Amino acid sequence: MALTNTACKNAKPRAKLYKKADSHGLFLQVMPNGAKYWRLKYRFLGKEKVLALGVYPEVSLLQAREKREEARKLLASDIDPAMVKQQRKHIASISAENTFEAIAREWHENRKAKWSENYARDILHRMEMDIFPALGLTSISTITAPQLLSVLRQIEKRGALEITHRAMQTCGQVFCMP
Repeated sequence: MALTNTACKNAKPRAKLYKKADSHGLFLQVMPNGAKYWRLKYRFLGKEKVLALGVYPEVSLLQAREKREEARKLLASDIDPAMVKQQRKHIASISAENTFEAIAREWHENRKAKWSENYARDILHRMEMDIFPALGLTSISTITAPQLLSVLRQIEKRGALEITHRAMQTCGQVFCMP
């Protein structure tokens, strides 16, 4: 019998963890401390696996069923949903590490030995004042030309045309960093 929102909400903790089944491998795992987790039991290449779908009530019954259907579609295409989830998580962590600010600071660190102390300080200061507030936390792979142009136009509006030109050159070098 399929679960209902009321059944999920009223599931009380017991001395041992237990499961409340929904359908097609989806179940709610109720822990002794009262935490409730959505899990999907499936088979891939002859092995039984369990996929974590989220925590109840942050992930509702309807959302858990949608995630189950996504996983079933992947399984129908001979793709392991656990591997897809792991790959997405890995890509997200890489994107978080590769923010524009992190890459620009690395670029600056690699180049500053070739520059005078004042020049290195000026470049970093220009980036910290004008570029990092707008683009610093953005993944470098997702920054578009219109986004960069918008930031440069803000500098230009102040009447700082030379700084605009230099900031554009610096950003270009950061994007082209080997």
